[in-house]
Amino acid sequence: MEIDISTEYSEFLHNNRIKVNKYLNRVMWFFVVTGPAIAVGIREGIFYDITYATCIGISVIIAILSVIHLLLLKAYPSKKITCIFALTALDLLLVYMSYSHVHIYLTWFLVPLLSLLFCDKYIYFYGAALNYILMFITTWLTAPFEAAMRTEYESASEYFMDMMSGFTIESIIMFASGYIIGKLILEYFKTLFDQYRLIMEQERSMEEKIHLLDSMAEIYDNVNLIDFINNTEMSLRDSEQKKHGIDLSAQTHTIMNQRLVNQVMSDQIDEFLAFTNIKTIRSRLSHKKLISADFIDVVFGWFRAQYITVDSTLDGIPNVVIYTTRNVDDEKRREEHLIRISMTDEMTRLFNRRCYDEDLSEYRNGALSEDFVLFSIDVNGLKTVNDTKGHAAGDELIKGAADCISLSVGKKGKAYRTGGDEFMVVVHTSDPEGLRNDIKNKSKEWHGIYTEELTMSVGYAALKDHPGVSIDDLEHIADADMYAEKEKHYKERGIERRR
Repeated sequence: MEIDISTEYSEFLHNNRIKVNKYLNRVMWFFVVTGPAIAVGIREGIFYDITYATCIGISVIIAILSVIHLLLLKAYPSKKITCIFALTALDLLLVYMSYSHVHIYLTWFLVPLLSLLFCDKYIYFYGAALNYILMFITTWLTAPFEAAMRTEYESASEYFMDMMSGFTIESIIMFASGYIIGKLILEYFKTLFDQYRLIMEQERSMEEKIHLLDSMAEIYDNVNLIDFINNTEMSLRDSEQKKHGIDLSAQTHTIMNQRLVNQVMSDQIDEFLAFTNIKTIRSRLSHKKLISADFIDVVFGWFRAQYITVDSTLDGIPNVVIYTTRNVDDEKRREEHLIRISMTDEMTRLFNRRCYDEDLSEYRNGALSEDFVLFSIDVNGLKTVNDTKGHAAGDELIKGAADCISLSVGKKGKAYRTGGDEFMVVVHTSDPEGLRNDIKNKSKEWHGIYTEELTMSVGYAALKDHPGVSIDDLEHIADADMYAEKEKHYKERGIERRR
């Protein structure tokens, strides 16, 4: 079975998103202590432009965002919305901190880099774009304050232009670098999964070959591995599985076949030796998966010998071959049964068209007895039943007709299903009209699950009524009589019908 690499890779991305989201949520909770840490800086005189209210605001905002992200993580652990929210939350925290004059510029570029962890280029594009937009807005909002605090800037717009030009260049460099890094990461992971697929397929192929050999050793009476590269043979049924050398210059048969030939029926020995000749096996097996032949064991009956190609050259010449033997005496006995089945209609268990044609061929070549009668029978209204009640109802009608015919004919002759709703009967009887009435009466008594009524048009041709005619003439006469019955049936019911 081939490994679906796309499914494996998708599963990896799914699990990766869950893991990264969990770590980001922990980071967000860690940021809650940012407020108290800045408050300590205020008390020590490190931060002059920051208030304690800002510290509280930072902790409250990040706590709220962390709770929301945690809820999303529990509901949608691998969805993009959860990933995007985490990046958005970190960016909003940076906006608030920058607006409150807490300057940590490096963090602006940390958020897009964090988005690379999700291994999704669209999440990275979102993180980089949102980061730049919020950086632009925040710089614009803080420009008046920052320009007033610095002597080198004469106006807020001058400060804004100076800062954003640097931020833009850095953002472009960061975006390009991050895109390349992300692409390399994805290609690396895909390469790893390709290698993993190849390794798994090789292992699976090896397991299948081993399993095949083990299975062969169990189901076959003899299993011999023949290696034409190293010129060795080894019985896979032996516990030792010892390799024996083959000398193709002097040896025509393997050790196994030298033993088996003593059990082959005497009149088949020459044929067996020709089939098992290892000097010709490679040419006979060229471009083939297997060759086989059946022989008779004097003790156990029929057995089948097979040569199966395991490995071959580019030209189709076998390098490694498995030779097997298996008792098929039961199969041979079943062949006769299968022949009988081939003469039987599967649905009705009556004889089929093939059997009818073969029997008619015998009647053509032989003399017909005086009580020979040929019946032609057709089910009425089958198409209407199929169209209105379905094919299950139609099949039921055909089986019912077959039962009625079979019960009426009994041992007096043979009944055949020769078409969809067509039947033929060959009987020896002096009362064909009585048999026709018997078939019709039984059809009147029949009731099915899907339909209540079964009628058949029954025609016949008796040899005593048409002396000297051929079997084919009798068939035409019986058909004509059947069609006359059918026309009569539809006329009585007032049904217009085209033949």
